[in-house]
Amino acid sequence: MKKVLLSFVLLLTGILPTVADNITVGGTQRAYIVYAPRNLGQNRPLLISCHGMNQDANYQKGMLAIESVADTAKFLTVFPEGIDKSWDISGDRDINFIKALIDKMVTQYQIDRNRVYLSGFSMGGMFTYHAMNKIPDIITAFAPISGYPMWGTTANSNVRPIPIIHTHGTADDVVSFSGVQGALNVWINHNGCPTTAKVTRNYRGAAHITRRVWGPGNEGVEVVLMEMADKGHWISNDNGVKTGDEIWRFCKRYTLSKATNPEVSITAPKEGLTYTCFAPEGAATFPDITVSATAFDLNGTVQKVEFYDGETLVATTENTPYEAVFTRLAPGVHTLKAVAIDNDGEAGADSVLVTLAAPQTLDFSKAFAEAGCVPAGWVTQDSKEQRIGYANGFTQGCRVLRFTGATRAFDYGLYFRNIGGKNHQGWVKYGLVNTDNTLTLAPGHYTLKYQICNWNNPEFSPVEILVQQRNNFQTVATQTYTPDVNIGNVASNSFGPVAQQTLEFDVATKADFVFVFYAAAAEWADCVIGQLILTADSYDLTGISDVQRSTLNVQRYYDLQGRQQRSTFNDQRSTLKSGLYVKNGKKLLVK
Repeated sequence: MKKVLLSFVLLLTGILPTVADNITVGGTQRAYIVYAPRNLGQNRPLLISCHGMNQDANYQKGMLAIESVADTAKFLTVFPEGIDKSWDISGDRDINFIKALIDKMVTQYQIDRNRVYLSGFSMGGMFTYHAMNKIPDIITAFAPISGYPMWGTTANSNVRPIPIIHTHGTADDVVSFSGVQGALNVWINHNGCPTTAKVTRNYRGAAHITRRVWGPGNEGVEVVLMEMADKGHWISNDNGVKTGDEIWRFCKRYTLSKATNPEVSITAPKEGLTYTCFAPEGAATFPDITVSATAFDLNGTVQKVEFYDGETLVATTENTPYEAVFTRLAPGVHTLKAVAIDNDGEAGADSVLVTLAAPQTLDFSKAFAEAGCVPAGWVTQDSKEQRIGYANGFTQGCRVLRFTGATRAFDYGLYFRNIGGKNHQGWVKYGLVNTDNTLTLAPGHYTLKYQICNWNNPEFSPVEILVQQRNNFQTVATQTYTPDVNIGNVASNSFGPVAQQTLEFDVATKADFVFVFYAAAAEWADCVIGQLILTADSYDLTGISDVQRSTLNVQRYYDLQGRQQRSTFNDQRSTLKSGLYVKNGKKLLVK
């Protein structure tokens, strides 16, 4: 008991964001886990997420992986635990548990009773539907995942219109996808929603997701189905779309209060967008950013939407689509905000954070700090599955690995592989258009430093590294390197040291670039990237010289001839004065 009490003292002082605790309900001690972001503040929303049958609260927390969303949006998340790892989906036992939890969260965290949301996976999803009829007066919106009442869905006539977002895989072999539409139809009809859905395929760039929206219905509510093609009975968090994030995006629009403020939601860009521009100090320029928003008012009309960069008004629009173009933004973190104002002069706001970075050195490997994820800006392909970062929760396949051997060259590494064995089927790429990260390089000379090794290839397999322009995939530099270290397919193995390699290249025209690593054209060829650092060594604002330094792309004198000859040239180059030289019939630019 002292340990639990100490944990809550630490939690309330901002040291521990996650704590397990219990509460007595109806004479029975009930367990739960609470995740409270640091600096949560008061009057913040609460999301309750229930596990599936034969699972527990900790497993549900790991599957939903909502911490980063909660940290940004500042809401409390509670993961209750069912008795005997199941839920009462017909009576009041667990309904009373949820009610007691809400009361306790109000006391401990001063959460907003008008913004309490309930979600659940599998049997927890069935319980979520059960709660729609039992406690619609204290739960604002509902988000079932892979679960519905398999014995038939009902909607009590005295229940208010209910906002629902249901997520389900079409290949679910436990709770069949075929029954989802019937369950939703009951509530679509109850809510007075249109019977024809608005359909978005390839939702947010994810080819496997179709989003169907019925609404608005009575009181402006919507019913949403997130249809996950070929996904089974699990919570989907891949290809850049996280279930927890989608639940929050939907639920945050609703409140039980009768406030008359208009609702506004930014639909683009995504939270956490990053542009990186290498350029001389003070000369970085970034692409224009279009901010798009939706807005509505339950008891009136939206008169206008104002768009802000921080506190600076950028644009005002009175008509849909509500959007504004932000130009000439300076480096730094920007809060891009949309404010909707209705016919009564009342306002609602939404915002996203966008980072514009202008470094001279960029350490990509700093993002390799969370096991089981694909970091933001990266896309992986193993010939069978593509993963778009940020995405996490992976225990197999391309992902960040954490190494724990007593001797190791690095703590984390980004692992990728080629299952099929065909050329260029297994890869990782940074900076593709379907990620949230754009890398712009000004004219100049760059060095890409990297440390790579094999994961499960004792015979070693080569890796091809390319630097390509994003708009046309023109290759400006390439290098093939065969690692001489193999980790051995076990994260606790000792390995290293891993030699640092370099790829130098020149950029003639300012453009957006992609860094590419290809595994070898062999079945189960693989690679682990442990270090990846880009340095801007110099800039040439007048443009590349008349030889376009393509002569310098003799791979900074002949990378293809091997490192020994290359290092020899580096020794020779250090004794030469700057200028253009000819060696063995090749032009060389010495700096």
